[in-house]
Amino acid sequence: MKKEELQGLQPPIYQLFQTVLQQGRLAHAYLFSGNFASFEMAIFLSQAIFCDNKVAGIPCGQCRACRLIEQGEFTDVNVISPQGNTIKTETIRDLVKQFSQSGFEANQQVFIIRDAEKMHPNAANSLLKVIEEPQSDTRIFLLTNQEQEVLATIKSRVQMVDFPKNIHILERLLEERGLVKTQAQLLARLATTIEEAEQLAGQKSFLELMAVAKRWIEVLLTQPNKAYLQVGRLIRLVDEKSDQARLFHLLTLLLAEQMANPLILTYLENLQLAQLQWRSHVSLQNALEYWLLSTEKQVKG
Repeated sequence: MKKEELQGLQPPIYQLFQTVLQQGRLAHAYLFSGNFASFEMAIFLSQAIFCDNKVAGIPCGQCRACRLIEQGEFTDVNVISPQGNTIKTETIRDLVKQFSQSGFEANQQVFIIRDAEKMHPNAANSLLKVIEEPQSDTRIFLLTNQEQEVLATIKSRVQMVDFPKNIHILERLLEERGLVKTQAQLLARLATTIEEAEQLAGQKSFLELMAVAKRWIEVLLTQPNKAYLQVGRLIRLVDEKSDQARLFHLLTLLLAEQMANPLILTYLENLQLAQLQWRSHVSLQNALEYWLLSTEKQVKG
């Protein structure tokens, strides 16, 4: 991502780090809370550390180091993500061992830990020891969207920066990527990260799902019996569990657009129950059909 785009997405935070870089006061460990451009900021700061042509501390974005970091191919910038629902203790212990080693490209190393709240407690404690004894040639960026789940002892030893979601800016970014306004508005509310938003914006299958779901909600509110018969159209578009979870979120957002309809709250409450059923291994089709039948029963009283 270009630094101008990052500046537009998080103006106050960009200004903060611009000053930090100009003064050479980048801390050894940060916790970025919120997914909106936090990973992109960690990449930008990594570029600032290794850039060959920075001006007033700001990376050029064009040199070999900047390009490799952007592509995720720079040896001394390590990105750690959960395997499944956990960042294992062995993963962090291996990382800790690297702290005592010099970088391959330079004397410095950067470690970006995504979904930091998913670190196993033993893993978090291993990392804590390193944070307590900082090394001048190592930088750690912890990223989380669930700050309350991160160990308090870790939070007390890092600098915390909040990355609030800016829906209007994300809408504009998605429109610049080629989405029509209504698509951009819906996707900006649905996506939790810029990365996710851009990925979904490029998937024809997801754009089709948005269109089908929108039409289906319109049918639901005027002809519920017909909507019941069309549940299969939605099901066919979401094979993966992650896509099915996203469908529940999408239906919730589409229903929320119709709050003037007196039935919407009932639909929303029962949709939450249907999602709980689905999480308990009820099939998506059965969960959605139960949702429609139970809501219709309540409405008819």
